[in-house]
Amino acid sequence: MLTNFSKITTALSVFISAISFAGNTEGYNIKISAKGLKEGDKCLLANYYGDKQYIKDSARADAKGEVLFKGKEKLAQGIYLFVPPSKNKYFDFVMDADQNFALETDTLDYVKYMKTKGSEENKFFYDYQNFMSAKQKQVEPMRARVNALKKGNDSIKIIQDKLVEIDKEVKTYKLDFIKNNPKSFVAKLFKSMEETEIPEAPILSNGRKDSTFAYHYYKTHFWDNFDFSDDRLLRTPIFGNKIKQYMEKLTPQTPDSIDISCDYLANKARANHEVFKYVVYWLTFTYEDSKIMGMDAVFVHMVNGYLKESDWVDSTHQYKMKDRVRTLEPLLLGKKAPGITMPDSLGKNISLYDVKAKYTVVIFWDHGCSHCKKEVPKLVDVYNTKLKAKGVQVYAVETEDKPEDWKKFIRDNKMNWINVHQPDEYSRAVTKKIYDIYSTPVIYLLDENKIIKAKRIDSDQLDGFIDMLEKEKGKEKEKK
Repeated sequence: MLTNFSKITTALSVFISAISFAGNTEGYNIKISAKGLKEGDKCLLANYYGDKQYIKDSARADAKGEVLFKGKEKLAQGIYLFVPPSKNKYFDFVMDADQNFALETDTLDYVKYMKTKGSEENKFFYDYQNFMSAKQKQVEPMRARVNALKKGNDSIKIIQDKLVEIDKEVKTYKLDFIKNNPKSFVAKLFKSMEETEIPEAPILSNGRKDSTFAYHYYKTHFWDNFDFSDDRLLRTPIFGNKIKQYMEKLTPQTPDSIDISCDYLANKARANHEVFKYVVYWLTFTYEDSKIMGMDAVFVHMVNGYLKESDWVDSTHQYKMKDRVRTLEPLLLGKKAPGITMPDSLGKNISLYDVKAKYTVVIFWDHGCSHCKKEVPKLVDVYNTKLKAKGVQVYAVETEDKPEDWKKFIRDNKMNWINVHQPDEYSRAVTKKIYDIYSTPVIYLLDENKIIKAKRIDSDQLDGFIDMLEKEKGKEKEKK
């Protein structure tokens, strides 16, 4: 199998529903016989799409254990899944242009007992899987033997040489197949899975090998064997895994670096409109939903850079995305925090920008919020024991308007810092919009110039984060 079956969903997103999979009206007629299926067993036909799987059809087994999937319109080509009722044991197969074929197997071992009829691509596909299964049976005891031997044992080198030979056999199998079947989809799969071979690192002027060469070479050539013009590869488990590896493992996890990788991938994907749609979609919404602080900048970058080209997004969703960017962009890390002025508990107006402190913690909270009732006292403790001595001031914004209850909470919890609120309902709504407050509490950390250094972090993270910022300042001074 190419991947583990993790999740099948019938709820297609706005993006997915905008993609037309319709081919012509010749339809599909796929008969799957699996010994071990019982009459009435409901089985699913699903396809990979990027990093997810989607149900395309369902049918029940007859008394012979045969399941017939039939439809009036052809299915989009790629790798599909046959999923029995248990869902934890399934098999992949190729959906090619010819969609009138039969597969016969046994639930004991789908690959070992697979017989294909009317599909050359699936014969190729299962010949390869059986070949790999045989090689795996050779490799497993060898690896177990190596792990059991003590370091320095002469047998280790002998076994490792045999493992290298088996690896060469696998590579030769794929290369020969590609050479003999260049137009096959399975050949395209082999190419897209091919690992980049890294040459010897060059010698630097200091006489040492370039230690960063392997990383840079591998990243630069990571997509060499992937055909972005072939949308069939979207419907395989390969593309979803590759894009994640490229973005999460090969790209430094900073917004600027991720933006560069996003643009690189989007430009590569222009070779096929459907591939381009998926890449833009995946990059945009992966980073909108990221739990890593600061990655909303990537979402902003994607919307600003590619929304105009996103003809698959309707006007309503385009407006919502633009509105989201209008909210997020002024709040990105490194931006100056929006100015706000509110009255304190004595009715005196206090501007955020008038707060003179090395760091300012801005917390939006609600005295009636159950989570705030736990978190605000924690912040009080951190402030009194650690932050106050480091030149930190707190500007605490009450988001609701029950003055007496608010003041009582302040007294009870000894919130000896700047406490402000906004009596006017409209003004409160504006402030929430400006600072993207859709739940409480929310903490922003500003430097002495009111630049946003952190946001949406917990009170117990503040001390360590400030220490990190101070160390960075020290390094910058040393450089100068």
